[in-house]
Amino acid sequence: MQLLFLEVYSLDKIKSKTSLINNGLTEKCKEARKTALTILETALLSVDPKNLIKTKINVTRDVIQVGDLTIQLQDFDRIFVLGGGKASGAMAEGLWEILGHKISGGVVNVLKSSVRNFSTGNIFLNEARHPIPDEGGVNGVTKMLELLHGLTERDLIIFLISGGGSALMPLPQKGITLEEMQNLTTNLLKSGAYIDEINTVRKHISQIKGGRMVLHVYPATLLCFVLSDVVGDSLTSIASGPTVPDPTTYNDAINVLKRYSIWESAPESVKRCLQDGVEGKIPESLKPRDPKLKRVRNLVLGSNRFALQAALVKAEQLGYNSLILSSFIEGEARHIGTAIAGIAREIIASGSPLRQPAVILCGGETTVTVKGEGLGGRNQELALSAALRLRGLEGVVVASIGTDGIDGPTDAAGAVVDGSTWNRSRENGLSLEMSLNDNDSYPFFNQLTDLIITGPTGTNVNDVIIIVVNN
Repeated sequence: MQLLFLEVYSLDKIKSKTSLINNGLTEKCKEARKTALTILETALLSVDPKNLIKTKINVTRDVIQVGDLTIQLQDFDRIFVLGGGKASGAMAEGLWEILGHKISGGVVNVLKSSVRNFSTGNIFLNEARHPIPDEGGVNGVTKMLELLHGLTERDLIIFLISGGGSALMPLPQKGITLEEMQNLTTNLLKSGAYIDEINTVRKHISQIKGGRMVLHVYPATLLCFVLSDVVGDSLTSIASGPTVPDPTTYNDAINVLKRYSIWESAPESVKRCLQDGVEGKIPESLKPRDPKLKRVRNLVLGSNRFALQAALVKAEQLGYNSLILSSFIEGEARHIGTAIAGIAREIIASGSPLRQPAVILCGGETTVTVKGEGLGGRNQELALSAALRLRGLEGVVVASIGTDGIDGPTDAAGAVVDGSTWNRSRENGLSLEMSLNDNDSYPFFNQLTDLIITGPTGTNVNDVIIIVVNN
């Protein structure tokens, strides 16, 4: 199925691909750039949300078949579709195409200005902002809960979750304002906290996250389809786990805020909510063994590893010795960039872990502790750091992208670098070191025209990093 998919769809995800290739100063470098970009496009196409829905969910008359799960539609009077995330619009479109008027209605929160891209019948697409939650997101979740009034065991709720769902589906605990949630989210995103730590806090200041959506849906049956944007595909972290039990506690959330020196400056309403939770004055998030979970099934349809595997197939088709190093890459982007460059240098020096020509694939999600005043994203910062250690190497390329097409607060998915990036920057009056110190990767790569631009891809399965060595 995967190879057929690659044959049917053209590789046209990256804009200005020819220009990015021609920025290589030698034929070897141009070829390495072309290889990297072609493989990245393959990775993006493999996790197209609509295609995943239509190929992994089989509907025959009154039966839904997903892997070993069988749902008899005759057992239900109504089907409602809910959810949110960067990929959820495309997921909803795919679901509408295979279920059509069997769907009674629905509400799905999607990225601002993306509604026009999808045709979803009677599934209403509600626009909201990311990564900072907004009123549009709150309104969408409120509409979802209104739709759930009066559910019975004869109702089926299909929930669509993808990366970005945490921000796109906000509904603060009572007493916490949206503005207070926005400020707290901003501080958490700038702190360098890991995404699971950020989501631990989100789950405990929300009315639907941390499994609480299950409480609103019960006694209906809940079938949740997931496109994972979390390292390791932990369901408790994807969109802050609205449909799965939560192993974390209010005390864990407090500890995260203290660990990153946010507790003292946190809104009083947030501190009061978390402290009341610790004291048992308000209910905890949904915990394992809750009997309501017997009517819930969560299924991951696509993930970072799925994208890496498709990329691996493409690399081998192109004649490269290839391997997936890890889909669990985390840590400071600049440190990961240094390590990635070190792997490339090792291949040249010793032929380890692969002999040339080689392609090494990695995935995950790095972080940036913002200390400067510049503009950029984690993938651009990773590439910038790698370029510093690739200086002078021939036929070596490193590229890193966010699969959603949005790297930080920029219009780029990521960037591509090679052994000439440092010298080219000097010739253009740029200082790679100063740009790195000021977290200012976007203007750097913009001037070199080495930004990878895809626009919003409609999917989100973390980041993909590629090393190409053809020295």
